[in-house]
Amino acid sequence: MGTFNVTIEVAARSDGPFEALDARVDSDATFTRAPSALLRRLGIEPRERREFLTANGKRVECDVGWAVLRIGEEECTTLAIFGEDHDGAVLGSVTLTTLGLQADAVQQRLVPAPAYLPGIVLAPGAAPADNGS
Repeated sequence: MGTFNVTIEVAARSDGPFEALDARVDSDATFTRAPSALLRRLGIEPRERREFLTANGKRVECDVGWAVLRIGEEECTTLAIFGEDHDGAVLGSVTLTTLGLQADAVQQRLVPAPAYLPGIVLAPGAAPADNGS
């Protein structure tokens, strides 16, 4: 996949304050990564350390914590990796999926993603049941 950048906003809580930063969209990355200094400045603290596999096959341990991330009108709580401050931010696939977005690498933009409901098979011509929501 080709990569491109988008502006994301990050906060410790949904009521902010949010800080905008440029992030590389990388659907091959599992989680979102942001500079440690930014996360700590916003009041986001590491909750645990996890092991990750880098693109070149090296295993590394990183701190992770919960952050609120916003892109346009879409907002979610997501696991964030505390990255090295010089590495920059990466928007990963878990956050993209949670926001209902996917990368359009050709147009270099984020677009709505289809959400799949596993285990549900409708007969041809059948309408889904109204669940009252």
